[in-house]
Amino acid sequence: MKRFLIGQYGGFDWQKYERDFKTGFYGIEACLFADEAGIRTLVKEAQTNNFAIGIHYPLRAKQGILRDALFMDLDEQARQQAYAEIALELEYLRSVKPSYVLFHYPKPVILDNRVKWDRWRFADQRDYVYESDYPLEAFIEKSEELFSWLSRQSEAFHFTPVLEFDACNRYVYDTTIVEKLLQKYPRIRLCLDTGRLYVQERIDPYFDARKVLKKFAKYAETIHLWTMQVQGEEMKHNHYPALPQCLPEEGWAPIESYLNIIRDENPHVKIVFEHRSELIRDEELERCYQWVERILFGQEKSETILTP
Repeated sequence: MKRFLIGQYGGFDWQKYERDFKTGFYGIEACLFADEAGIRTLVKEAQTNNFAIGIHYPLRAKQGILRDALFMDLDEQARQQAYAEIALELEYLRSVKPSYVLFHYPKPVILDNRVKWDRWRFADQRDYVYESDYPLEAFIEKSEELFSWLSRQSEAFHFTPVLEFDACNRYVYDTTIVEKLLQKYPRIRLCLDTGRLYVQERIDPYFDARKVLKKFAKYAETIHLWTMQVQGEEMKHNHYPALPQCLPEEGWAPIESYLNIIRDENPHVKIVFEHRSELIRDEELERCYQWVERILFGQEKSETILTP
C-alpha cells in the first residue's frame, strides 16, 4: 500500500484521516482547503509522519472564482489570467512542498458535438467549449504552450505537473498529439480517473475507456479510483468505493478490468482513493484497499472473489 493516497477535499478532516489513512500509505491529495489552519495541519502531519502531499489544484478555495484554470481558453486575456493564478498558487506552495500538482486538462473541456452531454457535470458554462468552436490547430498550439510552461515551472518549483483528463474528445484519444507532448516533456504526467472514464463511456458512443487506459496508462503518475452505477439513464452512487461485489453486469464500472490494464502498462502508478469512504463500513474499506492492492501489486492478475 506504499503507493496509496487518500483525498482531503475542503479542509483537513481528522475523522477521515484517522480512519482512512493507513501506515505505509504514500500520502494525501489535498484540494480546496477553506482556511490556513487546515493547510498548516496537513503540512505538520506530513512532516511528522513522513508522507507526501499531492495538490489537486487549487489548494486554497477562492470565493467566486472558477476552480479550474482555463489555460486552454481561446481568449488571450482569460488564458493569461489562468497562468497568472497558477503562478501565484505555485509560489504559495513552496512551503507546502508538494510531490505533484494536478490540473484538469484540457480546460475548458472540448466537447464532441456528436455527443449529448447533459449528464456530464460542469460548474460553469465557461468550463467547456464545443469541438466545432475549437479548431484542432488551436488545441495543438495551446497544449504545446501549456506543456512547455508547466515543464519550466516543474524545474523552478520542484514538483511533478499532473494533468487529469476531464471529458476527452477526438483530439485526445484519436490523435498522437498528447502522446508526443508527454514524450517531449517527460516531467509532465497524467492522472486517469476511473469514474470519469466510465461515465464518458456510458454517455459517449464514440469513447472506449479501455483503449484510453491502454494508450495513456504508461504516462500516469496517479489514478483517481472510484466507481459508480449506471442503470438506464440513471447514474447512482457517485464516488462510491471500489469493491469486488460492485459487478459490471449490474451497471457498475468494470474496475477490475481497468486496474488490470493499468497494472500491465504501469506497475508503479499511485492510487488516489477519491471515494466517499463514509458510505461503507470499516471492514469494507479495508477490503477495498486489499482488493486493489492484490490486483495491482500481487503476483498474479486477480479474479473477483465474492464474499459476504
